[in-house]
Amino acid sequence: MMARVMTADDTSSELTLVVNGTAHRLRLDHRTTLLDALREHLGLTGTKKGCDHGQCGACTVLAGGRRVNSCLMLAVMARGAEITTIEGLAAPDGELHPLQAAFVEHDALQCGYCTPGQICSAAAMLGEAAAGWPSVASASLTGPVTLDAAEIRERMSGNLCRCGAYVNILAAITDAAREAP
Repeated sequence: MMARVMTADDTSSELTLVVNGTAHRLRLDHRTTLLDALREHLGLTGTKKGCDHGQCGACTVLAGGRRVNSCLMLAVMARGAEITTIEGLAAPDGELHPLQAAFVEHDALQCGYCTPGQICSAAAMLGEAAAGWPSVASASLTGPVTLDAAEIRERMSGNLCRCGAYVNILAAITDAAREAP
């Protein structure tokens, strides 16, 4: 039996990614991560490449409102999902998302490298808490989620900050959570 020769068509495909409300038609290698598609193919450099192993959270984006490490998700897996990056959180008129404004107000962004992932993760976390999803720090598995300091720390534990701005990050998220509907 003869070995099959791989062609370019075998290693790439055309797909549409909906990012920040805009559909983008791309031809990508099947091995392209969502992170690389965002940064290298769409020019959305707000999402950062940190560890490239899903351990630091710098690459966190929202896929269908849920947080994902974009360095671990292949772009082809994002078909059909509404992807939101840090660039897509602000309003079309430029008004900052409440979390973005709180991070600025509380100086929760020292070097700023982890900030996009922190903010995207916090945005998803607020949705999780509003939906009543418990965490290991939740007082109840069935009751409403209270976003106290321990709860926020647990839910944000997948996002690292090398500058150590955790106190200010916690304050920013706490303020934004108080104002969230």
